[in-house]
Amino acid sequence: MDLELALQTFFEESNELLGEMERILLDVEADNTTSEQLNALFRAMHTIKGSAGLFGLDIIVAFTHEVENALDQLRDGKLRLDDMLTGLLLRCHDHVKEMLAALAAKDSLDRFAQPELLAELAAYTQTGAAPEPEAAAPPAAAEPAMPAEPEPDEPRSGLWLLSLRFGPDMLRNGMDPSSFIRYLATIGEIEQIEAVATQLPAGADFNPETNYLRLEARYRSPAEQQTLADVFEFAREDSEVHIWPWPATPAQQAAALASADAAEAAAVRAVWLRLGLDADAPTAAVGVDADTAWTYADADTPAETAMPEPEANATSSEPAQPTEAAPGRAKGGGEAKSAKQAESKFIKVEAGKLDSLINLIGELVIAGAAANLVARRSQQSALVESTQAIANLIEQIRAGTLSMRMIQIGEIFSRFPRVARDVSRELGKDIQLHISGAETELDKSMVEKLGDPLMHIVRNAIDHGIETTAQRLAAGKPAEGHVWLNAYHESGSIVIEVADDGGGLNQARILAKAVERGLLPADMALPEQDVFRLIFEAGFSTADQVTSISGRGVGMDVVRKSIEQLRGTIDIESELGLGTTFRIRLPLTLAIIDGFLVEVGAATFVVPLEAVIECIELPAALDRDSVHDCLNLRGELLPLLRLDNFLDLPAVAAKRRNVVVVHYGERKAGLVVDALLGEFQTVIKPLGSLFRHLKAISGSTILGTGEVALILDVPALIHHATQKEAERYTLPSLAREWEPGTSNPAAKTDRSAQ
Repeated sequence: MDLELALQTFFEESNELLGEMERILLDVEADNTTSEQLNALFRAMHTIKGSAGLFGLDIIVAFTHEVENALDQLRDGKLRLDDMLTGLLLRCHDHVKEMLAALAAKDSLDRFAQPELLAELAAYTQTGAAPEPEAAAPPAAAEPAMPAEPEPDEPRSGLWLLSLRFGPDMLRNGMDPSSFIRYLATIGEIEQIEAVATQLPAGADFNPETNYLRLEARYRSPAEQQTLADVFEFAREDSEVHIWPWPATPAQQAAALASADAAEAAAVRAVWLRLGLDADAPTAAVGVDADTAWTYADADTPAETAMPEPEANATSSEPAQPTEAAPGRAKGGGEAKSAKQAESKFIKVEAGKLDSLINLIGELVIAGAAANLVARRSQQSALVESTQAIANLIEQIRAGTLSMRMIQIGEIFSRFPRVARDVSRELGKDIQLHISGAETELDKSMVEKLGDPLMHIVRNAIDHGIETTAQRLAAGKPAEGHVWLNAYHESGSIVIEVADDGGGLNQARILAKAVERGLLPADMALPEQDVFRLIFEAGFSTADQVTSISGRGVGMDVVRKSIEQLRGTIDIESELGLGTTFRIRLPLTLAIIDGFLVEVGAATFVVPLEAVIECIELPAALDRDSVHDCLNLRGELLPLLRLDNFLDLPAVAAKRRNVVVVHYGERKAGLVVDALLGEFQTVIKPLGSLFRHLKAISGSTILGTGEVALILDVPALIHHATQKEAERYTLPSLAREWEPGTSNPAAKTDRSAQ
């Protein structure tokens, strides 16, 4: 592993810590902070500072150190997390994130001094500390990781013995042992340090990429034990690190030498004597025993058993465990090993490699379908059985591979609490954001493209949807407005809802604005859904004034286009005075789907299987020449769409015709086809730029015969069928198809949607 790879890991872990920090700050604004949350805030910034110090990022270290000081006083109870301090910490969070982004882009960090933020932090820390007559020990609950004794266990002198045996592969992994020592010098004083080189080979056996040295140091620092332990966070996997209060007990000395051979043990004892430690001597009365030592080793060494068991009367902020080591030792020993074992269950894979694998799986599906077709034509039962077994395995591989790309939509939902907070404060509104369904999974490629459309809808809901406090009180509503962000699965699709309890959409106002802009005639009436869709027109806005957030009429048209590019739809429900709901429906994946093959004329089409409800025979009374475009399906009026007429395909003689009943959301329609060919694993191939404007077709696939089949766009077909049926019962002025955005709302043929 080179330094670039180590930096990438640093960026990823730091961004995760910053995300957790932001979430906590937004969660605790209601004055319900807990000690766990405050400690998590401190650990996030402390870990980033320590990691940045390993890479020599002094600007990040200096800034995060000041933030860490404020968070330390916060968890000690010297500061209170009010709204102003929360805002300041969020700005510090943003600043660290900007520095990391600049560093990842290989930009200079010189412009990130931010003296204003540092001055505000200093003012907080000085003001917060001044009323305290004396620095008191924090409450037991404020430091759950350390023992809560009435008298501190650590020596008053702050003197420590560090025994550092870094792993042999440390240099290969991009780590420099000297970087840890340099960082220790920033939080304390290294009084004396010596290297033990008994493992250093001579001559040709020496490998410059291998670490052979062991370091022993006498170190003075007021830092806590856990703070020193966190310095070596990146070295836990293959190193043995011991941190003990000075002087070390015989048991601690034995633990440090448990994995050393005789020559190394003798050399280490000699170094300890030069450091001033009376090796193997009884412990001086300093109030610290072996149980409070902090140590960890990557492998199972006798060091685990060399440490004495905790006293029966030892106290800790953690529940007592009869068979476990004391909290200080368990932090680095058993828990570190358990954490490593848990982490080994997960690996990070480059997204491009996963995409290539899915593409290969798609080609394997096509090849498997072709082999299955050849086997059936050969009429050899053994060959058919073998190809069917292979097809089943391919299907399992396909499902497993696609599941690797599925991630929780909470990845983008997590950014909206901050958006709601900042926008509501900018507008002077009191708004509460409610998130549910964050665990719903969606294809990663779609999650990445959903961020901007959802961002615009949420900001619009806060700005335009929610009224001002005065307006809400005048309408008899509570002063606090609410926005809901929800996601759930429905009929093989994912549904994302953004709802608010604001004033709702004013249809009359929208129509008036549309007439003013010349989008439709003044005497034209539209169904409710078509009126609401007008807000997706480019430049369309009914806002009284333009704000820094919205009101210019740009954005909603981009939202619609972005959703359509994902083969999704967006619907609006609104009631004046009560609120508005935007409902986005998306397919679960854009790669491979289960399809249902149908034949229309001489062509083959694919209907997404998730949209199919049932298949029935077309009644004889509704033959090709019938004027009826609907079917009585068990008492329900089902609009019919004859695909041969709609797609202008030549008619063929068919013994019987079938109806494929499909649905999208709550709407249903029947697609009249000539033949049903059964299920088919469909690898979606994108259409070329020449055919992307087709509304009835969403993609293409390759059949086992090598022929190309088009994938039908079920939502567009259902919309067309239901709209045609609705026009039968409207006024003559409505007996024509109209699409928002068209300059001439003249009657169109069935094939206009093509």
